[in-house]
Amino acid sequence: MAADLGLLLVCLLGIGFFCQWLAWRVKLPAILFLLLAGILLGPVGHVVAPDQLLGPLLFPVVSLAVAVILFEGSLTLRFSELPGIGGVVRGLVTYGAVVAVLLLALAAHYLAGLSWEVSLLFGALTCVTGPTVIAPMLRTVRPNARIANTLRWEGIVIDPLGALFAVLVYEAIVTREQGHTIGVFLLVIGCGTAIGLAAAWLLAALLRRHMIPEYLQNYGALVTVLLAFSLSNAITHESGLLAVTVMGIALGNMRDVHIDDILDFKENLTTLLVSVLFILLAARLDWPLPDGVLWSGIAIFLAAQLVVRPLTVAIASAGSSLSWRERALIAWVAPRGIVAAAVSALFALRLDDLQLPGAEALVPLVFILIVGTVVLQSATARPLARWLKVAEPDPNGVLIYGSDEVARAVARALVDAGFRVIVADEQWEGIRQARMEGLTTFYGHPASAHAERHLDLTGIGRLLAMSTHRERNTLACVHYRQDFGRERVYRLQNDLPQEGSERDQLVRRFLVPRLFAADMTHQRFIQLLAQGWRIKSTRLTATFDWPHFIEQYGSDTVLLFGVEERGALRMASAKRELEPRPGWTVTTLVRAETTAQPG
Repeated sequence: MAADLGLLLVCLLGIGFFCQWLAWRVKLPAILFLLLAGILLGPVGHVVAPDQLLGPLLFPVVSLAVAVILFEGSLTLRFSELPGIGGVVRGLVTYGAVVAVLLLALAAHYLAGLSWEVSLLFGALTCVTGPTVIAPMLRTVRPNARIANTLRWEGIVIDPLGALFAVLVYEAIVTREQGHTIGVFLLVIGCGTAIGLAAAWLLAALLRRHMIPEYLQNYGALVTVLLAFSLSNAITHESGLLAVTVMGIALGNMRDVHIDDILDFKENLTTLLVSVLFILLAARLDWPLPDGVLWSGIAIFLAAQLVVRPLTVAIASAGSSLSWRERALIAWVAPRGIVAAAVSALFALRLDDLQLPGAEALVPLVFILIVGTVVLQSATARPLARWLKVAEPDPNGVLIYGSDEVARAVARALVDAGFRVIVADEQWEGIRQARMEGLTTFYGHPASAHAERHLDLTGIGRLLAMSTHRERNTLACVHYRQDFGRERVYRLQNDLPQEGSERDQLVRRFLVPRLFAADMTHQRFIQLLAQGWRIKSTRLTATFDWPHFIEQYGSDTVLLFGVEERGALRMASAKRELEPRPGWTVTTLVRAETTAQPG
């Protein structure tokens, strides 16, 4: 029996991985495939029965997993970012969120017949738009920067706030249903807040004083989160979720506390937990659904899509500088995600004991809304953006991985040519220098889970892997060729692989075009710059074309990139030799003694 249970759990992990991989391949939110897998394994195929599989462990496992998910989400909330992300986003995550909660509660009460308590909980759970579903949708839709930033920041900020709303509503339900006074409700809030703040302070103090070695920091953070959750619940019933949410918000806003590694670890752990948890929760759904739930769910979905979201955006964006076209697309895009699914299932398990009318319909209604918003908006948002004329044109921006002298020199040349450039690297000294030079930067690996959440790729359509780390260059290329296409991902060789060697075969397997020239390496580029070679941009004409340029500046001139008359960027690579034409602006690496010559 134990062997069978172990095999089944491993299979669930494998299925979760496959769903996440498939979502990455087709550029759709993973939640769709996880839901489908859970339904096929549970109510359709009867392969997985979570209540029998885990028995009394189901509730603790779901509770602890949701605690980690909420902590990870709340870590991303930065109070310092709120003033700078625009009045529309502030409106969407404050009074707009309250309006959405109330309108969704009205829809659930009158369309599905839920009690007011369950309806308010439904509204709190479904007012969120998480970054795990927004990010892949924005890559496909490619709206303009103002729309993309608004939706991205709304998803980041409202995710933990929506969970906090749900926790507060649930605590109010519990205290009322169990005959408790308002004093007990305030005690729940006070206990959760106090323990969350204390846990954040304790962990921050240990990290500041370097009392936890680096290799144990992630372990220690996880233990602290789960301990705060369990201790808060033990002292005051049902205050644990509030405690971990407050802990994440407090820790994320403390100064001089390095939490990047902890955040990366929690994101990876959350991906694993979400994959297994969502399959298990979907497998618990009853099929067929209870009478009337399907049609009620569809009615609520239509109300949320066509009434609640447009009205919320209209209220939140009143008086803003957004055009009506931009507001229309923002009003259409609001996919629900993992937090709504996971927290709703957890609360449904707990509400079973209270025997509230309509509690059994909470999870199916949330899942119907999730599927409806993700499917409809994934299929229609890109055509709508084009029709509204708010979609970005062909993305010509460049993501450069690497921040040393070579990468920064190429980045400055691209910026001078009029292109948006982001310099990304894990090396702080190079990123610091790039910022001092006025370049847009991202501190971290561009293929990390942290970048998936925080790296704004609006208008970016190419990758130049130019770091000093060969393996990390390869990782970035493999990751971004799925998003940008094989012909828009390039790498600068770190050294020349020997013909027929194992590394040469690996390079050929990945088929990543080599930047600039077949014999150009990172080290050679540095040597040329050290010898006084300089980057030069020149506009070619009918009387001074490319052959004349080579004649004047020498046959050893290195062509870096060219810009066509219509503004299209053409990178030079060993795979496809460029033939600059009159009207192009070419950027080259030339000898020092020739840079002063006219041309």
